[in-house]
Amino acid sequence: MIRFTALQSVNQAKAVDVKISSNLAEKFGKYVFSNEKLEKYVGKEAYKKILSAIKDGNMISDDVADQVAAAMRNWALENGATHYTHWFQPLTGLTAEKHDSFLDLTSGSPIEKFSGGSLIQQEPDASSFPNGGIRQTFEARGYTAWDPSSPAFLMKSGGGLTLCIPTIFISYTGEALDYKAPLLKTLHQLEKAAVEVCQYFDPNVKSATATLGIEQEYFLVDAGLYNARPDLAISQRTILGHSPARGQQLDDHYFGSIPERIQAFMIDFENESIQLGIPLKTRHNEVAPSQFECAPTFEDVNLAVDHNQLLMDVIDKVARRHNLRAILHEKPFANVNGSGKHCNFSMSTNTGVNLLSPGKTPTKNLQFLAFFVSVIKAVSNHANLLRASIASAGNDHRLGANEAPPAIISVFIGTQLTQVLNSLSSNNLDAYTDNDQETINIAAPQIPKISRDNTDRNRTSPFAFTGNKFEFRAVGSSTNTSAPMTVLAAAVAQQLQQLKIDVDHKIENGFDTNTAVLTVLQQYLQESKSILFEGNNYSEEWAQEAARRGLSNIRTTPQALDAYISDSTLKLFGDLGIMNERELHARYEILLENYTLKIQIESRLLGELAMTHIIPAANRYLNELVDTLVKVKNTGIDVDTSSIEHSIKDITNHISVISKKVREMIESRKKANNLNSAQETAIAYCNEVKPHFEDIRYHADKLELLVDDNMWQLPKYRELLFLR
Repeated sequence: MIRFTALQSVNQAKAVDVKISSNLAEKFGKYVFSNEKLEKYVGKEAYKKILSAIKDGNMISDDVADQVAAAMRNWALENGATHYTHWFQPLTGLTAEKHDSFLDLTSGSPIEKFSGGSLIQQEPDASSFPNGGIRQTFEARGYTAWDPSSPAFLMKSGGGLTLCIPTIFISYTGEALDYKAPLLKTLHQLEKAAVEVCQYFDPNVKSATATLGIEQEYFLVDAGLYNARPDLAISQRTILGHSPARGQQLDDHYFGSIPERIQAFMIDFENESIQLGIPLKTRHNEVAPSQFECAPTFEDVNLAVDHNQLLMDVIDKVARRHNLRAILHEKPFANVNGSGKHCNFSMSTNTGVNLLSPGKTPTKNLQFLAFFVSVIKAVSNHANLLRASIASAGNDHRLGANEAPPAIISVFIGTQLTQVLNSLSSNNLDAYTDNDQETINIAAPQIPKISRDNTDRNRTSPFAFTGNKFEFRAVGSSTNTSAPMTVLAAAVAQQLQQLKIDVDHKIENGFDTNTAVLTVLQQYLQESKSILFEGNNYSEEWAQEAARRGLSNIRTTPQALDAYISDSTLKLFGDLGIMNERELHARYEILLENYTLKIQIESRLLGELAMTHIIPAANRYLNELVDTLVKVKNTGIDVDTSSIEHSIKDITNHISVISKKVREMIESRKKANNLNSAQETAIAYCNEVKPHFEDIRYHADKLELLVDDNMWQLPKYRELLFLR
C-alpha cells in the first residue's frame, strides 16, 4: 500500500548535506544583473546615459538598448547561460517564461545574439493565459515589454542557467494581461501624489518610494506522504482527514528548534535566494506543526513583489531536492493554522524619511500625520476593494478562522496613536504631551531596560499599524502580492491627491499651511473613524459591532469580487489611468472563473477519493467485521457481540451517507456548469456545491477512526504534520 511505502521512506529520510556559506554579503546578488555589473560591461559614460534614461522614464533609444542587451548577453554567457526569457506575471497568479537560445545562424554560421529589440519587446503570443475576453482567437497577439526598474537575473534549474528579464505583459490593444503593468502605473501615481504632499513640509523632497516587506508562510511535507495524498498533490489541500490527537494545541512548534532536515532545506533555499538578490532576514517555525516562515528586509514595492514570486518558485524547487514538498495553499490542513503573507507597507523619501514613522513626537510631526491619516482614510474608502484583492478559494478557508484576521476590514493603530488622533479630532493637540520612548524595567539587575514601542501589535487585525509601517495581514500565502498592493497604493494615491486639493482650497481661503492640513485631517478622521478598531477581531462581539458601524463582512470570494466592478473602483482606477473598465471587468471574470475551477477540481477530487479510497477501505473492514460476527455466532457460544454490531451499523451508515452525498454533489455541479454567467456559476459552486464538502468529509473522517489502520490508504494527519 502506498501509504506504508511512504511511511517507510520517511523513516529512512536524512537531512541533505548542504554547504554553508560563511560570507553571505559576497554571495548576495551573484546571479543578478545589477547596476554595478551594467557599468562594468558598458563603461561609465554609456552607463550614465542608460541610468538617466531608466530613472527619468525617458524613451530608451535603440543604441542604448543594444548596449544593455550586449552587456546582459556577455554577462549571462560568462556565467554559463545558454538561453534567455522574458519573465512575466500573467493573470494565473504565477510566473511565466518562454526560453529562447542565444544561438543563432548568420549566413549559415553559428553566432550568439541578443539585440536591444529582443530585450525591449517580445511577442510570446501566450494566448492561452486567462484574459477575460480581452483577446479573441482572431486578435490573439500579446507583447512582453522590459521593466528596467527590476534587474534581470539568472535562474538555475536542471543544471543550467537562464537569463530572466522581468517584463510586463499586454495585449495588442494595450490592455494589461498581467499583474505587473497595473502595479507599475499605480506606484508612479503614488509617488507623484506623495511628493506633492511632502512639498508642504519639505521642499527638498523630490521622490518618494513605496516600500514593502513580505512575510511568507508555508508548510513542508515529506514527498512520499505528499504523493500518497492525491488531494494534496492536485489541489494543494487535504479535503479529507481527521484531526490528530495532538495538533497545535500545545504551541510547542512555534519558534521551536528547527528540525535538522528542515534546516538543511532552509539553508539551501536561502543560499539560492541570496544569490538572486532576495534579502532574506528571518526564518522560524510557525504555529502549526510543519509550518514555517521566512521574511526579507524592506525593498521597493515592485522589486519586493518580483522577489516574492521568485521566492515561491525557489522554495518549491529546493524542497523537491530535499525530498520534501512545499505547500503554499492558505489552508492545507483543517483545524490548524493556515498560511498568510503579511505585507508590511510604508513610504520613504529621497531625503531618507520614512513617511509612516512618527518618531519621538508624533503630535508635532505633521507630515507623518498627513500620511498616516490618509492611509486610514484610503482603507476606509476602499475596504471592500481591499477585501476583493485578497479573495480566493484558499483564503476563504483561512480568514476569520481564529488564526487569521476576519473578512471584516478594519485598522488597528495602538493606544498612543489613538490618543494622538483623539487629540487631533478634538482640536486640542497641545493637550497631548509626547514623552521620550518609554521603557520596561525588569526586576533583575542583569537585564537591561527594554524600550517600549509607540504601539503594541494586534495579531487579529487585518490592517495594523506596527510602529513605522502598516501591516496588511489578511493577504493569503499563495497570492501574487501585486493585486493587493496595486489596490492599496491606488487608494492611498487617490487620497493623497484629494488631500492636496482640500488643503490648497483651505489655503486659498486664508488658512496657513499647518492649520489647513490639520483641519482637513480632522475631517478625514471623522469620516473614517468607523474603520478603527483596537480590540479582538476574532470575537463575535466585533462582528456585531462592525455591523452596527456599517462595515462589510464579506465571507466568500464570489461576493467579494463584486467590488472590482463597482462604480467607486471604476472611478479609482480610471481617474488614475491604471486600468479601464474593460480591464477591470476582465479581471473580475478571470477571478470568478479561477474560483469556480478550484472548487470544481476539489469537488471532483473529493468524489473520486470517497468512491475509490474511503468507501472501498471501509467495505473491506466491514466485510471482516461481518465475517467475524458470523463466525462468533456460529460457535454457539453465548458472548456479547454488541460492539461488533454497533461498528457494522456505524460503518454502514457512514458509507451510505457518503455515497448519497457524493451523488448530490455531482448533481449540484452539473447544474452549476449549465448556468449562463461566470458570476452565477461561481455563486452556485460556492453556495450549492461547496457545502457538500463538509458533509462528505464529516462521515469520511468518522470512518478514518473506525476502519482498521492497516486498511486505510491515505496518510493521516499525524503522519503528514509530524513525520519529517
